[in-house]
This record gives sequence, structure tokens and C-alpha cells, in this order.
Amino acid sequence: MYVRHLQLGSFRSWERVDLALGPGPTVFVGRNGEGKTNLVEAVGYLATMSSHRVSGDAPLVRHGDGQAVVRAALRSGDRELLVEIEINPGRANRVRVNRGPLPRPRELLGLVRTVLFAPEDLSLVRGDPTERRRFLDELLVTRTPRLAGVRSDYDRVLKQRNALLKTARLARGKAIETLDVWDAHLTDAGGQLLAARRRLIADLAPHVARAYAEVAGAEAAVAGLGYSSTVPLAGDGTAVTAETAVPSAAELTAAMRERIAERRGDELDRGMTLVGPHRDDLVLHLGPSPAKGFASHGESWSLALALKLATFALLRGDGEDPVLILDDVFATLDAERRAALAAVAGSAEQTLITAAVLDDVPEELRGARVEVGGGYALLVKDGTAAAEEAS
Repeated sequence: MYVRHLQLGSFRSWERVDLALGPGPTVFVGRNGEGKTNLVEAVGYLATMSSHRVSGDAPLVRHGDGQAVVRAALRSGDRELLVEIEINPGRANRVRVNRGPLPRPRELLGLVRTVLFAPEDLSLVRGDPTERRRFLDELLVTRTPRLAGVRSDYDRVLKQRNALLKTARLARGKAIETLDVWDAHLTDAGGQLLAARRRLIADLAPHVARAYAEVAGAEAAVAGLGYSSTVPLAGDGTAVTAETAVPSAAELTAAMRERIAERRGDELDRGMTLVGPHRDDLVLHLGPSPAKGFASHGESWSLALALKLATFALLRGDGEDPVLILDDVFATLDAERRAALAAVAGSAEQTLITAAVLDDVPEELRGARVEVGGGYALLVKDGTAAAEEAS
């Protein structure tokens, strides 16, 4: 898959963008603050309907405007896909695919596949569990779009159940009876999410081990993945192996229901849900130890990069290359890590790279170039600026 044409309206710093792109590597080069990352951020938004830089949509709309538009034509084999997202902070976003509106914006998820690696990804290793849960769930939905509905149902029920727990803490009685109904809804969706996460970790783990060995060297510790859950059956954080059994959704639903019953008193006392996938964590291992708190800065960078290279390999294995987006990362990597990343980037159907200085980008990836600065983005081919493509 690759983006053939990108159009933006009132997105971030850009009033208007109309930019032709092609397969292979494209480098967006310009000084910091000129809007390079904004361009690739828009491509990433097509895949996840979220930004890798901010948690909400409001910062994505150009100051003074009420909405932003991201529109892209993509090629997948011999198929053309036209996607348009209208970003409306405070209101529902609207999505069109091949000019037809989607009833629910989340139906877009899974149609566009990207893998984005940026300096912020160091938080996957060193940050709190929220970042790792988001990483898992976005990858889950990319591979299995129906899970977007399961995740949405879980979040909705969790919010309502937490509100009820706060009430029940004071007025128990009938509120407790109602809680039993919400428990059933929560554990049904929760069991499906837990099973999907465990299967994903089993699929991803061997790719992470291979990618880390390539990035950090054959003498480095072996990288692994585990899952630490508030539902004991779902995982205790131990690194998974090829022999590790993955419980079924039904088994995990039953185990989650049993654990919630055990923690009922604590939940009533604290007024919040203490059991479920919203409190779990993806555990990254280097050798026998968890990486968090033990990995050096270099090891943390290698592990974050290995996670993204493994994600790319996993999605490629599903039958189609995702668009690979590398946002200002080559300047921060040493020679060995740069070489490992460049090898994958050079093999991808399309790689979009941002850099402040062209020399930061490995020479073999300096294909098409978009010079960004002064409110313009100019596509450069063979060293000559083409007609103005964006402004």
C-alpha cells in the first residue's frame, strides 16, 4: 500500500496541501518547526484516527479554523482507495471512503495500514502502561477491525460501571443488583480483549526477538514479551514462548468474572473498577529481567525500534506492506541501528521520512524529496524543484 496523493485543509500549521507522492522512499526535509511532522502525522491519522503526538483532536485544527480535512488517494495492488476525514473537535468526525460516508468513523480502521516510528516511541519502554496498552490495541484493531467495536463497548461499559461504583459506595442496595448486570457486559468484552491481546503478543514476540538481535547485535540479551494482568489466568508478566498456551476468550471471561467477584469489596470501597484489561501491561524483557527500570538508554532505543520493526514484519506477513513512517529518528540512532532501520525502510513499498538535514538520512533512502519551509512544500526530483505542490 502507498499514498499516491495527499491533500490537507486547515491541518495543524497547513492552510492547504496538495502533494503528489509515490512508492519507495520520500524524504520531507526542512528546519524544525516548518511542518514536516505535520504532513506525516496526517498520514498516520488515516490509519488510527489519532495522533502520535497529542491525545485529542483539537490541536490538529489550524488556529482560528473550525475543522480540518485529511484526504488521501491510496493504491493497494490494482485497487484505488480515496479516504477523507473531516476532523471536528467537540463534535463527531466524519469519514468518507470512495466518496461514500461511513455510518461510524471507526469503520475506517484497518483499511489504511501504517507503522510510525518517532522519538516519542521511547515511552513504549520507559513510559507508563497506558502507552503500551495503546500500542497493543491499535495493532489489534489494524489486524482485526471488528475489535474496534469490542474496545469501544468495553470503554463504554467501564465508564458506566465506574459511575455506578461511586454511587454504590454510598447507597449500596439496588445499586449492587445493577452492578451484576454491568459485570456481565464488562467481562464479556474484557475476555475478548484479553484473548486478542494474548494472541497478538504470541504472534509478535518472535518478530521482536529477531528485530532486537538485528538492531542490538547477536551478543545482546534476548528480547521478549509478556503480559501482566489483573486477571491471573491472562498472564503474570513472564515472557511468552512458542509453548505458552493462550487461554480462550470464554476462559478469560469466566476468570475475569471470578476475579471481579473476589475484588467486589475493594471496588466498592474505592469506587472504581480494579480488574480488567484497562489496568494491564505489556511487559518488555531483556534476558530474564523486565526492561523497564533495567534497560540502558541505548537498550531502550533498540527495544523501541525492535517493537516497530516487528510490527512492520507482522503486518507485512498478513499480505500487504503498511506505509512506513519515520519521523525524525535517523539523527538519534547510531550506525548499527540506522543500518537495521534503513534495510527495512528500503524494502517497504512506501517509506515517508522526515529530517532536519538531508545528510541525516542514509543515502540509499534519498529518493524523492519534499523541501518544507516558509509555508510551502516543494517536491524535488533529480535535484530540480517540481511545480509547487503544496502551500
